[in-house]
Amino acid sequence: RRRVLEASQQLTEIINSCLENETDAESPEPNGEAEPAEEEGESALHCLWVDRFTPRRYIELLSDDYTNRCLLKWLKLWDTVVFGKEKAVKKAKPSAEAHPPFNQPKEQQNKWKTKVQLTEEILEAELDQHKRPKYKVALLCGPPGLGKTTLAHVIAKHAGYNAVEMNASDDRSPEVFKTRIEAATQMKSVLGANEQPNCLIIDEIDGAPAASINVLLNIIHCKDGEGEAAGGAGRRRRREGGLLLRPIICICNDQ
Repeated sequence: RRRVLEASQQLTEIINSCLENETDAESPEPNGEAEPAEEEGESALHCLWVDRFTPRRYIELLSDDYTNRCLLKWLKLWDTVVFGKEKAVKKAKPSAEAHPPFNQPKEQQNKWKTKVQLTEEILEAELDQHKRPKYKVALLCGPPGLGKTTLAHVIAKHAGYNAVEMNASDDRSPEVFKTRIEAATQMKSVLGANEQPNCLIIDEIDGAPAASINVLLNIIHCKDGEGEAAGGAGRRRRREGGLLLRPIICICNDQ
């Protein structure tokens, strides 16, 4: 065991020296990028490689690009509700109208669109009355080690959220499960001077009991139409206060 630890430490030092040589050869980066490198160097001997070399930014992801883009597109659809940003208007349509000879029927246009373009159009078209995506929860499924949790954290950070992770198989009580979901989706999180909205990441959702799944479904679906169904303005305000206004990403191995 001692020899294995020594060999592992030697390999780690070799990799660190190679990385330092590569960074020195490249152009110098801003001071903000130098601080994490120093912290990583100090904890390199006590850090797992899977943690040390995990992707930190969106461009560092090696997972399926189509999945990454779809999840990011879905998460950005929450910007109107969460950040109050107006939806960006695309300028591609006027340019297409400027060339009448190339205009084609809708069926032929859709035939040549990529899978990503079709998915983006479907996501954009399906917004509810509160300007939220039709699908309030994204489900990432796949075998262990595929990078699902890493993808969720990286994209949440990339979109300006504070990632709040919880394990669905830990809390067996539906009451505790509901309390943790409401705390993550309704309460604000303050990190220093920067206040960021939460993005809830529920891991191992396939290990949660049926009662907890029903709690999650009630939070997602039952609050949508209650504001309109309420008769008085006071009831409407009270019921709309429970609307789900934060994105939820669920992760499972067995869909």
